[in-house]
Amino acid sequence: MATNDAGTGASGQVGPNGVRVWDLPVRLFHWALLAAVVTSVATGVTGGLWQMDLHVVSGCVVLGLVLFRVLWGLVGGRHARFAAFVKGPVTVVRYAVDFLKGRAVHTVGHNPLGGWSVVLILLALAVQAGTGLFANDDIFLEGPLAKYAGKALSDRLTGIHHLMSNVIYGLVAAHVAAIALHWWKGDNLVKPMITGVKPDADPAVADGPTRWGWLLVTALVAAAPVAWILSIW
Repeated sequence: MATNDAGTGASGQVGPNGVRVWDLPVRLFHWALLAAVVTSVATGVTGGLWQMDLHVVSGCVVLGLVLFRVLWGLVGGRHARFAAFVKGPVTVVRYAVDFLKGRAVHTVGHNPLGGWSVVLILLALAVQAGTGLFANDDIFLEGPLAKYAGKALSDRLTGIHHLMSNVIYGLVAAHVAAIALHWWKGDNLVKPMITGVKPDADPAVADGPTRWGWLLVTALVAAAPVAWILSIW
């Protein structure tokens, strides 16, 4: 079975064993974000001169990735768009009840609960990375934009930055627990995020071809502010 974008054809269809649901940009974003967040957490916990320098860089990478995902959620593939998976409260509650009772309807992309999990994680990471730009540690390190905020505001944003770490830990733990629960119920959510392919899915719900022109524009727009921030640091 072909598992890359080049082998999916114009319709995004893979063959009799499954269809492509997650386009390449979404998959690359997912694993790049995981690497950047792990790096940020590890360097933030260990501290040290070069570790905190890397912490700032990885935090800027997180910010750029979040910005990319927000933009790609507007112009990206069928299942990457927020309109495809951000549902109203009635739909979310109904899905949660049905899932707990073992009768949830199988979804191809993000389910209603998973969709809001994505939104909350992106929002939390945006706040975390954004406040980190203005944070300081009262010793030798300050964020790239701290000099524009003043000490009092920088201190307040530093407090929010520390608080949001715990929020992110909670959201990530809930996200991992949900993946494990789905796995236990026989729905492997990890493999499709690697291959892009979901087995036994209706070809009618396959993602379309990757929009490479929009991808280039989106990547440049997301990278530009990060490059500028790092250039003045």
